Amino acid sequence: WVPAPATLAAARQRCGTNTESPLLQCELTGQWINDLGSKMTIGSVNEKGNFAGSYLTAVSATTNKIQVSPLQGSQHRTNQKNHPTFGFTVNWSFSDSVTVFTGQCFVDEQGNEVLKTMWLLRSSVDSIKDDWKAT
Repeated sequence: WVPAPATLAAARQRCGTNTESPLLQCELTGQWINDLGSKMTIGSVNEKGNFAGSYLTAVSATTNKIQVSPLQGSQHRTNQKNHPTFGFTVNWSFSDSVTVFTGQCFVDEQGNEVLKTMWLLRSSVDSIKDDWKAT
């Protein structure tokens, strides 16, 4: 993830950049876009580190129409190097699944904020016997 409109390439590991905080480094608040074109907006982070926002994925395995989906997360207090860790959950509005993301904010050599994340998607299945194929 990089602040929009910049993009970086990655597979399951995502990158992103923030366009709304050019003077503040590693601020999650703002609009982000990843290498696949998915768009995320994160609202202000409160004093406890909690935040809410929205996520519009550019890719999906479902045939349902993609919709903006809500996200909720938490940022760990900034560490000494100002590279906070964070996590958030997206409750997909258009499918019976949820995705959790965890990551860390960095500043690259050009001074750009970059979010490096990993994610896990959990789909709904009909029975415990099908649990193996839910992630």
